[in-house]
Amino acid sequence: MKIETERLLLREFTEADAGAFFAMMGDEEVNTFLPWFPVKTLAEAEKMLREQYLEPKDGGIHLAICLKEDNVPIGYVNISDGEAHDLGYGLRKEFWHKGIVTEAAKAMVKEAKRRGFPFLTATHDVKNPRSGGVMRNIGMKYCYTYEEVWQPKNFPVHFRLYQLNLDGDETRVYRGYWEKYPHFVEEL
Repeated sequence: MKIETERLLLREFTEADAGAFFAMMGDEEVNTFLPWFPVKTLAEAEKMLREQYLEPKDGGIHLAICLKEDNVPIGYVNISDGEAHDLGYGLRKEFWHKGIVTEAAKAMVKEAKRRGFPFLTATHDVKNPRSGGVMRNIGMKYCYTYEEVWQPKNFPVHFRLYQLNLDGDETRVYRGYWEKYPHFVEEL
């Protein structure tokens, strides 16, 4: 699967992408707000790439974010096929603040609509408000905040849940995290 935008090529990862994947997933700053620890070796990156992107266990959409000019992965964008239809993304830090993730996420919203997803959710750590900016920029609306002990990092995080209803039902709010974790609604 390939999706083209003005500047980007979103495509499936390949084994040849391990070095680029390591450059991203091995960076401590990039991984600050991601759920896993940075990988330490190329072998760890290859294993993670294989498990999460080459042989994913869900039926979601898992794509590399590449610049059209060189087709080298600089990030990733995913939509899980679980009940939350969670949109997730990560990007090498030298490409931050250029609208790249917003551009990739908008393309993923179109693909989710095409596939008939009724809605998408996305969450961000309250300490990472720029990620919330991406969510708002693609039309998502804040619903609630919940506290989860993040694994495998094993510390409490307050996550803001955003949602975009794709089927016209503006009353729907995904309540899976609401029911599972302590929660509250912030005045944003």
